[in-house]
Amino acid sequence: MFRVLPLVTVLALTACSRSTPAASTETAAAAATPVPAAAQLNPTPEPPKPIPAELPEVVARINGEAVTKADFEKALRNIEQNAGGPVPPDQRDRVYRGVLDQLVGYKLLIQETKARKLTVPDAELDKRMEQIRGQFPSEDTFKQVLAQQGVTLETLRNDTRNDLLVSNMLQAEVSPKVSVSAAQVDEFYKNNPSQFQQPERVRASHILIGFPQGADEPAKAKARTQAADVLKQVKAGKDFAGLAKQYSSDPGSAQQGGDLGFFQQGQMVPPFDKAAFSMKPGQTSDLVETDFGVHIIRVADRQAARAVPLEEVRPQVLEYLEGQSRQEQTQKFVEGLKAKGKIEILM
Repeated sequence: MFRVLPLVTVLALTACSRSTPAASTETAAAAATPVPAAAQLNPTPEPPKPIPAELPEVVARINGEAVTKADFEKALRNIEQNAGGPVPPDQRDRVYRGVLDQLVGYKLLIQETKARKLTVPDAELDKRMEQIRGQFPSEDTFKQVLAQQGVTLETLRNDTRNDLLVSNMLQAEVSPKVSVSAAQVDEFYKNNPSQFQQPERVRASHILIGFPQGADEPAKAKARTQAADVLKQVKAGKDFAGLAKQYSSDPGSAQQGGDLGFFQQGQMVPPFDKAAFSMKPGQTSDLVETDFGVHIIRVADRQAARAVPLEEVRPQVLEYLEGQSRQEQTQKFVEGLKAKGKIEILM
């Protein structure tokens, strides 16, 4: 749940979290594809060493370079913001040790890029900075988030440079060692049958006449009136996809004719969920109101619960196992840096 995120990643997550409510239904639908979860094969780890109530000003030294209390607290604030709340007291020792370990590893990686005299072309750095800016709706929002993080533009640029240096180095060191065979994919699928059980799903499209969250009754009434007019057009036989493109305020699905793809129960807000799963393919709902606005829903298809065939999920399993292999190879590389470095843990 809690993990250290580079500053650049935290900023990107902050930008993505500002998407419009209407887009959330499409996001939920996209999550319907089954993705294998990690197999729980590791034994129960040893309890972490207790963390003192008051942290020292320097929490570690890596080859003589200090990792300060401020560095640690900044990383901790970032992961708490990403997790949506503070670290639970009963997880404090484990999470804090994990944060420190990742800070140590990242510091070692940065030091290694310097030892190798690696560089990042200005053009590559400028492109990445523009990508980060582009994830925010405006320059003002971008600057507001920087201020909230207590980060200057110069600091962000430097952190981005370090991220690129580390990423490029790991790409060269780790990627050639990542290898997953077809037999390994087959074995994972065979050994984890519960990961590939797919509940009943429906495929639906919708037309959303939206209103802001917390809208007053006149605003909701206006949306209902407009939605009722659109529903009349649907019942009169007008093309549903065309009406969705014309009227729907869901930016994620409107251009696809309102199509949300397949989703399972519990992935949509309850009123939407209840309506969609109460219909047969080809049926269209009456007006359905949620916190996002007023929906007109049409069900296109239903899938019964099933075991998803391997060939249907082979690409996802391969990607998952390659990710696991990449993590293992990265950890080995970092452990090698630890073995030859001088690391002092001071808390």
